[in-house]
Amino acid sequence: MNIAIFGIGNILLSDDGVGVHAVNKLKNDYVFPESVDLIDGGTKGLDLLPLFEGRDKVLIIDAANFKKEPGTIDTVEGDKIPAFLISNKLSVHQIGLPDTLFAARLMGITPPEMCLIGIQPKSMETSVELSDEIQTQLSALVNKAVLKLKEWGVEVIQKDRDFEVKKI
Repeated sequence: MNIAIFGIGNILLSDDGVGVHAVNKLKNDYVFPESVDLIDGGTKGLDLLPLFEGRDKVLIIDAANFKKEPGTIDTVEGDKIPAFLISNKLSVHQIGLPDTLFAARLMGITPPEMCLIGIQPKSMETSVELSDEIQTQLSALVNKAVLKLKEWGVEVIQKDRDFEVKKI
């Protein structure tokens, strides 16, 4: 199985960068099989298209406008992702991501299974820091991603504080 985890967002716009922060936390706190790629997708949009090709599953972590309280975590699955992003866009990169997903479909390289795990942001102001509400929920966001990967049959191993590896 070939899986990509994309952390999407602009780390210079506070909570918009939460997807990138989440992927970095996954890299620091867990060990993944070689079949799983963790990718800082930043705001690259269509430049990410080649990274979708040949994937069985894609997990996208991003700030998302669920029109709920800041820090609310939710998921959107499969073909619903592009329409959700277009109708609920928060920032410029969320224009590029639906384009990427549509282009993947046109090229016949859409992964059979995709999931967006999003968190409702509080601030999109210029800052390299996450808002307190989002920082507090970052571990829950990462845990939701780990649970999705386990649902997909991925063995995720958490590093303990002494950097030894332990199975979870």
